[in-house]
Amino acid sequence: MPELHFRKSSYSDAHDECVEVALNVPATVAVRDSKDPNSPLVLLAPTAWQAFAESLKQ
Repeated sequence: MPELHFRKSSYSDAHDECVEVALNVPATVAVRDSKDPNSPLVLLAPTAWQAFAESLKQ
């Protein structure tokens, strides 16, 4: 797997209790805990990530 480039929401600002997402790998969305960058990754299909993100807006 290529190097992942993680980012977190601008809504998080300086807070460390959030998730970071890497979208730079085709057909994969990688999610990790921002407090522990070495924690296991959750790997999702882009459609699953989109459905999850949309469910949070409801």
